[in-house]
Amino acid sequence: MRSFLSAVLIVLAAVLVPLGAIAAWAKTEIGSSDRYVAAMAPLAGNRAVRGEVAAKVTDAIMRNIDVGPLQASVASLIGGAVRSFTTTSAFQDVWNTANRAAHASVVSALTHNGDGNDVRIDLAPAIRQIKTELEARGVPFANEIPVEHTDLTVVESTRLGPVRTVFRWLRRVGVWGAVVCLAAAGGAVAVAVRRRRALIGVGIGLAVGAAVLHVLVAVGRSLTLDGLPADSDPSAAGAVYDALTDFLSTAAWAVLAFGLALALGAWLAGRLGKRGRPAAEGPRPGPVRAGSTDLS
Repeated sequence: MRSFLSAVLIVLAAVLVPLGAIAAWAKTEIGSSDRYVAAMAPLAGNRAVRGEVAAKVTDAIMRNIDVGPLQASVASLIGGAVRSFTTTSAFQDVWNTANRAAHASVVSALTHNGDGNDVRIDLAPAIRQIKTELEARGVPFANEIPVEHTDLTVVESTRLGPVRTVFRWLRRVGVWGAVVCLAAAGGAVAVAVRRRRALIGVGIGLAVGAAVLHVLVAVGRSLTLDGLPADSDPSAAGAVYDALTDFLSTAAWAVLAFGLALALGAWLAGRLGKRGRPAAEGPRPGPVRAGSTDLS
């Protein structure tokens, strides 16, 4: 019975590795505005993201400017200025501000039903900053640039239907999934009759759970990119997804390494322990009975 209970707890720990990690991620990483902004901040230096932002901002500006035959020239001038701006430290500040505002959009898209809950990043702060810099440089028509709400859509809400229910449930679980996972792993060893074998089983179970987590992250990435609008850059969206799921990828690699090390260590300890045992001694000769003949 103890062996059966230990096996059940090992399976439970393996199942809770991906579920616990995703639940903790949903609660602490996506649910926190500060952590969300910190995860997105490095993307200000990503070439694909900068290119997508520059293209969206330039298109938004040129839609509201009509200079006749000079349209192409002005578009090229403004596009170059926008691309130059995305390489400055000021863009980093604008990017962080925009993502802090976008965090509410992310949480809403993942928790509320409705086609209007797309994951968007408002680029209006970037347009405002660019307009100010172009006016300071004396660029023609810069004063005509309107500062209006311009969205960079990351994921359309119509693709998030099945995800919302799971996300809401995992967010309620929070870090308790990881706590129960550790408790199940420890309990599997504690109740086992052969604890070394239980340690090997726990290590393998954790490694399998980590591998499943890797697969889930990869599948989620594919589904996210499939849900992009036709005019969006998949490279930029992929960079955003990778940044947001970096916690999960790191956790998967860490648990995989720990599980394999635990299983291998327990197995090696058993092998070395057997080799270090002294050879079994044969039975000692009993006393010589009276009348017996000693042939030695």
